[in-house]
Amino acid sequence: MVETGARTLLRCLQEEGVDVIFGYPGGAVLPIYDALYDSSIRHILVRHEQGAVHAADGFARVSGKVGVCLATSGPGATNLVTGLATALMDSIPLVAITGQVARALIGTDAFQEVDTLGVTRAITKHSYLVEDAKDIPRIVHEAFHIARTGRPGPVLIDLPKNVCLQRVPVVHPGAPPGRRGYRFAKEADPGAVEAAAQAIAAAERPLLIVGGGVIHSGMHESLRRLMQAIDVPATSTLMGLGAVVGTDPRHLGLLGMHGTYAANRATAHADLVIGVGLRFDDRVTGSAPHFAPKAKIIHFEIEEAEIEKIVRVDFPVLGDLRYSLPALEEAVERNPRTASDASRSAWWEEIRAWEEHQGWTALTPMELGGEDGKLLRPQAVIQEVYKATGGDAVVVTDVGQHQMWTALLYPFREARQLVTSGGLGTMGFGLPAALGAQMAQPEKSVWLISGDGSIQMNIQEMATATNYGLPVRVVVINNHQLGMVRQWQELFHQERYSAVAMTDLPDYRLLAEAYGWKGLRVETADGLREALAACAEYPGPVILDVVVEPQENVFPMVPAGASLSEVILEKPQPAVERS
Repeated sequence: MVETGARTLLRCLQEEGVDVIFGYPGGAVLPIYDALYDSSIRHILVRHEQGAVHAADGFARVSGKVGVCLATSGPGATNLVTGLATALMDSIPLVAITGQVARALIGTDAFQEVDTLGVTRAITKHSYLVEDAKDIPRIVHEAFHIARTGRPGPVLIDLPKNVCLQRVPVVHPGAPPGRRGYRFAKEADPGAVEAAAQAIAAAERPLLIVGGGVIHSGMHESLRRLMQAIDVPATSTLMGLGAVVGTDPRHLGLLGMHGTYAANRATAHADLVIGVGLRFDDRVTGSAPHFAPKAKIIHFEIEEAEIEKIVRVDFPVLGDLRYSLPALEEAVERNPRTASDASRSAWWEEIRAWEEHQGWTALTPMELGGEDGKLLRPQAVIQEVYKATGGDAVVVTDVGQHQMWTALLYPFREARQLVTSGGLGTMGFGLPAALGAQMAQPEKSVWLISGDGSIQMNIQEMATATNYGLPVRVVVINNHQLGMVRQWQELFHQERYSAVAMTDLPDYRLLAEAYGWKGLRVETADGLREALAACAEYPGPVILDVVVEPQENVFPMVPAGASLSEVILEKPQPAVERS
């Protein structure tokens, strides 16, 4: 029995559990699209290839499965580049399939020929050029194995057109893949885990930092048990939000450049930092040489290259959190606390004082504005979205001020509840990612919080939502500015505002009507609450244009290159110092 390479590809995808692909057709992938005609795999036709890769990314983040996207050769493949880099930076498992010109034409500058492997090598975990259709079962099986294991990431499969048309015997992948040179950590060294547990027991001012690896590994429940067992305050990276219940009194909120005052002060004064599943990137650490200057550092990490890449580490624990966190739970039971209760109580008192000094928390109501000629405050709009969703929605963001306000002011309760571009900071990510999230969780309410700059970058995907009946709810925080750029120009470039004003914006209500959506616009407090209620109840896709105060900045803020102690507050007050 024989079949074409294209049919072999789809059969192997089905064997990997794939039931949806996001893509856009073109000449080099027509054999694959012909095979899709008879396939049970559902294909979602996006309006731009970047929409396909971001949608696959959103699907993967919410479902925990490998997302799959498909594009043709040349411009189709190069339009995936930003999405692949986004997925690599945030450790998202993707398999991107690209068409390629026939093998005989490779290297001849043929129509729509690009060296896709060369272009994407630095932004994928691994990549393949398939030279023989007989290799497709092995390559697909390996690609999914690599994408989902170790530190997850994107893998690319480049398929020449003649390989897709080649007829080969039906072959199944067989034994588990054994890709030469591919290794990843599993069980941590027991001695390293024991040393970490002993350091935790002795610490007087411990702090837990939670990263995205906790969510990727599905070990958030284990982490919550551990946090309770050792009674330690916790803070989260942007990618780690949701691993700890946002309303838990032990959770200090976001850490880093726009982290809460309490989280950043705690890091500066802790005597032990327990980092779990994070990279210690610059947005988290601030000035790396000044990060946690009084603390010893424990780092639970799956990728050896990340340990001591940025900050010094006293207790490295290399391994998969699926193994190392349960091992730490057991080790903590064997090593009861040796630090005095008085020292731990004093530590909590300091933290509560910093929280009070901070002036607000995610659950402290803010004045909306929208009265007496005042425009709405964007921070309060985020809080109103939280109320409208009951805290139970999947929340997607684009990138900018609205992203940071969401991270600070929406208390995420569940893992995989927040979908956002963290490492790369990709504007235009939000709308297609929201569509992918809605495909992954059709029973859930999916809300996108975007800005008037970000939303326009992939706004054509509104048609995709209409086409497939995806009832996403989009809230545009509209300040008629590239808000984060304007903030930096205000604070660090002497208010020399260059190319930040967003003029001649579309009327989103008319745009919604053109795309078959419901469109709303508000500028007042009463109108906002009514509109959000309408968004929650509407059965189809809806976009809400919220006009907000354009001069609002995201605070707290640590300037680039500064230490976490050098935080700027919206209303500076004398710092609370340790006695």
